[in-house]
Amino acid sequence: MAPNDSAETNGGTRGPAAGRRKAARYIVPVAVAGVAAATIGLVPALASSGDPDLPKISAQKLIEKIAASDTEQLSGTVKISTDLGIPSLGGLAESFAPGGAGGKGGSSADPQERMTELASGTHTLRVAADGPDKQRVSILDDTSEYSLIHNGDQVWAYDSKSDQAYHATEDRAGKDAGRDAGKKSGHPVPEGVPTTPKALAEQVLKAAGPTTSVTVDGTAQVAGRDAYKLVVKPKQSGSTIGSVVVAVDAENGVPLKFTMLPSSGGKAIVDAGFTKVDFSKPDASSFTFTPPKGTEVTEADDAKAEHKAGKGLGDLIPGADAAQLGAGGKSAGNTKIIGEGWSTIAEITTPGGTGIPSKASGDVPAEAQQFLDALGDKVTGKFGSGTVFKTRLVNALMTDDGKVYVGAVTKDALVKAANSAS
Repeated sequence: MAPNDSAETNGGTRGPAAGRRKAARYIVPVAVAGVAAATIGLVPALASSGDPDLPKISAQKLIEKIAASDTEQLSGTVKISTDLGIPSLGGLAESFAPGGAGGKGGSSADPQERMTELASGTHTLRVAADGPDKQRVSILDDTSEYSLIHNGDQVWAYDSKSDQAYHATEDRAGKDAGRDAGKKSGHPVPEGVPTTPKALAEQVLKAAGPTTSVTVDGTAQVAGRDAYKLVVKPKQSGSTIGSVVVAVDAENGVPLKFTMLPSSGGKAIVDAGFTKVDFSKPDASSFTFTPPKGTEVTEADDAKAEHKAGKGLGDLIPGADAAQLGAGGKSAGNTKIIGEGWSTIAEITTPGGTGIPSKASGDVPAEAQQFLDALGDKVTGKFGSGTVFKTRLVNALMTDDGKVYVGAVTKDALVKAANSAS
């Protein structure tokens, strides 16, 4: 077994430019909800079996191995289990955004809506990839299958249960211009959603800085492959994240499993890994799709009037999307950043200084209000009074005078921040 080997991250050779590092450090503590919940594409959970005897490797070398991995072809079966400590998200999209999945003008095949299903529970997926322009992700149910197929500039999604399909044509000029940001992780899912264990791991590792400890802690077998276990932990107190464990393929450096553990203990927030994986070239037929006869097809242009940008966990946690405005570690618009690293909190002033909408005001559908009530705890302090909306990952305090404090931190940390800002 490889021994523990630490590398205190200092934002040196393993990170991008200074400005991007600062942004990434904020994204992990606050917007990691998007990594953990909407994350979903090729990732998932499985049991390890045996601890292979592998040569020693430092954390620095293992991170470099991940970064240098050029594997672009794979296929396999994956499984993802997500436990954010929130009610099931099924059907909530329509409550929070009328016209959502299955609603008027919507399509049950629209990937912007279907991805929210993967924010809770356990799901099995079949995946395939052949470079940045060909991917397929299929979500398997007992009697149906939902597939996303990306081939060149064509994106198809098909729901066999409802016999509905969704079709979009990508802007190739725009895609090519942005390829430097992630040319190896092309995906058919909504933009910004990591679709491989590698994408998940890179999202965390690029944020590593002085507030983070990175070590190698033994070995594992994942999907029959020998792997090293890379452990990423916050040094600070107050974070809801205890650690992130990434199983890295010892041969090719591809992350095979991603596990995010809460600081409070208990089961993983996200447990994601391959159950089967093959790094040979997938058959070309995996990336072709023709709608079956009688399929109802929704074109992306037709859906734009009814749908906005993709919805992830951030849309279900008050203030989470607005918090990302301060991702550079500075104030942006109505957002102020408090602290740094894993304990970062965003303070947001809502337009008009209004507090959360209530059932009495008639602004919140009954199902959405039930969801909010299930998450909320009433709190008071020097700042006045408000409600903390809690998950096992991201928490948000909304004060009655219209301020929001949000981060991957505990309820006590949010109250303390609100008191200090008063």
